[in-house]
Amino acid sequence: MIGAGSGGIRAARTAAALGARVGICESAALGGTCVNRGCVPKKLLVHASRHRAELADMHGYGFASADPEFDWATLIGNKDRAIARLNGLYERMLADAGVEILRGRARLVDTQTVAIAPSARRCTARHILIATGGRPVIPPIPGHEHGITSDQAFHLEHLPRRALVVGGGYIAVEFASIFHGLGAATTLVHRGPGLLRGFDDEARDFLTRALGDSGIELRFGVQVTAIERRGDDLHAQFSDGTAAAADLVLFAIGRRPDTADLGLAEVGVELDGNGAVRVDADYRSSVPSIHAVGDVTDRVRLTPVAIAEGRALAQRLFGGGEVAPVDYGCVPTAVFSTPELAAVGLTEAAARARGEVRVYRADFRPTRHLLSGRNERTFMKLVVDAGSERLLGAHMVGADAAEVIQGLAIAIKAGMTKAQLGAVIGIHPTAAEEFLTLK
Repeated sequence: MIGAGSGGIRAARTAAALGARVGICESAALGGTCVNRGCVPKKLLVHASRHRAELADMHGYGFASADPEFDWATLIGNKDRAIARLNGLYERMLADAGVEILRGRARLVDTQTVAIAPSARRCTARHILIATGGRPVIPPIPGHEHGITSDQAFHLEHLPRRALVVGGGYIAVEFASIFHGLGAATTLVHRGPGLLRGFDDEARDFLTRALGDSGIELRFGVQVTAIERRGDDLHAQFSDGTAAAADLVLFAIGRRPDTADLGLAEVGVELDGNGAVRVDADYRSSVPSIHAVGDVTDRVRLTPVAIAEGRALAQRLFGGGEVAPVDYGCVPTAVFSTPELAAVGLTEAAARARGEVRVYRADFRPTRHLLSGRNERTFMKLVVDAGSERLLGAHMVGADAAEVIQGLAIAIKAGMTKAQLGAVIGIHPTAAEEFLTLK
């Protein structure tokens, strides 16, 4: 296994449990992007960024107003200790499973041999798995070296006073919410006409309005063309001729499969134009002994998907029985912005392209804000097949959207109808119960 992230670790542990002799090579901390530079530390920063608004909400509930001092260094130090503990847990899990951990940078020598630098050790294997994930893209503009990516954002010495976030996907929206929630004046710049392409249009629009209403400055249809340092300030030039000053510029314009310098092309592994490993339905590359899962294949770039793929591959190679394929058609996902956006199944547009549908929706002020004074609203939407009444998609923008949509994912995966969902008795008063009574 090359890469000890979510997919590689799950494949290694599953293969070892099935009796295979397994080694896993990693040049950085165990756990990959998710544990070290992605999902986990990001969610910790998201939690931190919401406390300021939650403290302000307390006044309506009878608590005296307070504005406690925030210390960025304390947050980052506590985050680092939590991540280090997880690194240790992964190391113990692999060791307990009988997986040998190989430290260093791996490179393919031939279709069944891997060299590990700097030790010069060589390992041969019947099967080799590429699970090296992805890396952030940096635009080739003048002064790009003055900007950072999400990799560096988790280790900043200071919280910026003014943050400029470039991009319109998950990472850009989440970090804009984080910086803004912690008190930075935040601008989000995106070259496209709107945020979060691929999500349901109504949900995207609802979230965009909420982000703007919260105080994040949104600029669409422009690109950053150059960055110049002037003293302590960074001056960003935009494609429309305008400019802005910031203390930090974060590029979140996409990620690319991390396949450079692995020797893949040299041994015959086909890569696509973005550098992703081309694989078939069984995660086998153009070379039968070399496989790939997770973000390095540039399919569905989500941690639980990489885990599912790693498990399925190991079971197919070493389990000896029939393996159920990973279902890519019902993958729930969430954007941990403030407020959250979460979804599962088809968007309204995708569903209408397949046939006639019915759409059920609600837009309401949740109970918690009846006394907080905040005018934050929640949006919910169900997309239903008009003939069978089967649930096709669920979309939500609001507090705890990810937690709620996880339950709707079970309903859609099980093939429930709108009537069956409506027959479920809700928990009152909750936001989640609204999905049971949508009109």
